[in-house]
Amino acid sequence: MREPVILDAVRTPIGRKGGALREVQPDRLYAHVLDALIERTGLPVARVEDVVTGCVTQAGEQGANIGRLGVLLSNLPMTVPATSLNRMCGSSQQAVHFAAQAIAAGDAQYVVAGGVESMTRAPMFSDLGGGFERLDPDLLAKYELIHQGESAERIAENYGLGRRTLDDFSRESHRRAAAAQQAGYFQGQLAPIAGLDSDGAPMLLAHDEGVRPNASREAMASLRTVFRADGVVTAGNASQISDGAAALLIADREVALADGYRPRARFRARVVVGDDPTLQLLGVIPATRKALERAGLSLSDIDVVEINEAFASVVLAWRNELIPTGSEFLFDRVNPNGGAIAHGHPLGATGAVLMTKLCNELERRDAQFGLQVMCIGLGMATATVIERI
Repeated sequence: MREPVILDAVRTPIGRKGGALREVQPDRLYAHVLDALIERTGLPVARVEDVVTGCVTQAGEQGANIGRLGVLLSNLPMTVPATSLNRMCGSSQQAVHFAAQAIAAGDAQYVVAGGVESMTRAPMFSDLGGGFERLDPDLLAKYELIHQGESAERIAENYGLGRRTLDDFSRESHRRAAAAQQAGYFQGQLAPIAGLDSDGAPMLLAHDEGVRPNASREAMASLRTVFRADGVVTAGNASQISDGAAALLIADREVALADGYRPRARFRARVVVGDDPTLQLLGVIPATRKALERAGLSLSDIDVVEINEAFASVVLAWRNELIPTGSEFLFDRVNPNGGAIAHGHPLGATGAVLMTKLCNELERRDAQFGLQVMCIGLGMATATVIERI
């Protein structure tokens, strides 16, 4: 078995729906990070043997194998192949897994793994023609398939998570992300990209557009609930609809060292699980347990956790199940620079975005182990444990 390692990772700043990246087509978003990744690493373009791409809404401008379209638009030669996959919100985390597995199998020496999503230009569910009602009636009779927002409401209800608790967590996500932006923690991982300001004038987006430095409890409390009139889930305690892209260079460690590269991290565990398709967002709990077991670690060994903030109730349910009483300090290691509630969640790109953040934060802290875990629609979850080299 060859050993796959992460050589580098880069992402675009994340744009709000209808925001600075509204006129940037998704293939161009992806080509931008592909070019930035190759420029950063200096890898000869002919050495890239495949590009594995996560994208959820593969329709319209994101159809026709968006990964290949991004390659053709980039400075990579046409001889570089590409494929696109959809594991819903875990798509680009799965792309990283598939790239690492190709390296481990000896099928390739250098593979790019990434993801892209323009939720402005390819609206969520447009690949379904609108919603679950178009699915097979027998499937709908077998399982209660509901919107993730209603799943988040049920999770909050099951775990006794009130509106104030969810809003406080979300406000803290914005505070942490704003502090990280101000401190420049993200600068080394970003590839600024040309966009448009609110007046339509050209500008360079160099920060995550959705972060609200002055997010207040009062403002969050004023937001209406979305999925239940008497519910707790609002736009303020759920992930933002966003545009963005990210890419990582995965390599055979021995080959990379011989070529003069310094690997940044190696993989200790890569897992995916299936879970209840109705509650659908709690797969992060068994996925975390399985990844830690496979890595031979406990949660207390993990220095940084990136868990996708699809909804605040998901992260808090994960905390309640996995962090025992008396070890609450471990929660400080979770999303230390904020998460998708603050910076946004460009569906197919977020897995690669979080992995990029995780690699950089481990280095900033001079820390060793990182865990990334993501809930996925229809009851799945991906999890990865990496070790900083």
